[in-house]
Amino acid sequence: MQIISSRPDRVKIAFTLVELMVSMMVLGLVSSGIIYGYVQANRMVQYSAISLAAQSYALQGAEQARAANWNPHGYPMTYGYPGAYDELPPTNEVFAGTNYILDVPSKGMPGSSDFYFYVTNYIYVTDISSNPYVRQIRSDAVWRFYLTGQSYTNTAILIRTATQ
Repeated sequence: MQIISSRPDRVKIAFTLVELMVSMMVLGLVSSGIIYGYVQANRMVQYSAISLAAQSYALQGAEQARAANWNPHGYPMTYGYPGAYDELPPTNEVFAGTNYILDVPSKGMPGSSDFYFYVTNYIYVTDISSNPYVRQIRSDAVWRFYLTGQSYTNTAILIRTATQ
């Protein structure tokens, strides 16, 4: 006589060591991709923040030169002295300021040397036309990206007439 069991035989299901190693390798690759993506996004955000601050600084330098009094018909033609008729500097001269601090959220402890990002501003004034009087004001903000050490330049160019 044959005994029929109502319980089915247990099926043994398990992962092999090779399957576990492959799944761990896939998990490691996915995790490293996520971490790498986060690091790259952080680098791009830092670059964008510093570049935007440098562009703002270039615009500030150009606007300061534009705000200078310029009277090409004034007598005597003096540059920048008290009571001068013409405060806009003569053409083909470069005015530079170094080690200005960019206004960006910084790293490190306040007051330490690694807390600031520096920029150098070069301002060029050139004549475009003498009738009517038109000058170009160019402001270059040169800065260095701290992660790569590479220098970058942000430029702002304004055109100005004597009556502006």
